[in-house]
Amino acid sequence: MGTLSYFANMSADGYTVDADGRFDWATPTDEVLEFINEIEADVAVYVHGRRMYETMVYWENHDPGPDANPHETRYAEIWQGVEKVVASSSLPEEAVTSARTRLVRDLQLGELRRITNCAPGVVSVGGPTVAAEPIRHGLVDEFRFFVYPEVLGGGLPALPPDARLSLRLVDTRTFANGAVYLRYVPR
Repeated sequence: MGTLSYFANMSADGYTVDADGRFDWATPTDEVLEFINEIEADVAVYVHGRRMYETMVYWENHDPGPDANPHETRYAEIWQGVEKVVASSSLPEEAVTSARTRLVRDLQLGELRRITNCAPGVVSVGGPTVAAEPIRHGLVDEFRFFVYPEVLGGGLPALPPDARLSLRLVDTRTFANGAVYLRYVPR
């Protein structure tokens, strides 16, 4: 049985993207990316919504040329090596271009439970929109947040505004760029 994990990069005021949909403020340094590779090594399945998939599919064709960053190359290997589920009612079938990927038009909570129960490791839900219902229904087993020292003043919140959670901090790490990793589990 797998673990359902919600992973999000967020600003200090809790947004995953700014009001214009940009997230360049959360570009990981080599130190952060090396740590992300460590914690993502146990991922068996990525579950993404349309926007997150369109961002992450870059890693499917990452070119590890002679000058490639080894941390980026490792992340591409992780991405390419796991199953992926794209939850989207609007993404065209032909836009799903990565291997080991299936498109689900309407990801119901029961199907997400089945995916998690069958997974040999972590099922990583990426994107606050696709994660909102599992969070509201208490299905998320752990929350992995990278909080960046940026205040955006608006954008897409990392957590649904109507969710009420009681969490326990189980891991933390700070980075030279001011980012902080926080891992929580429900109480």
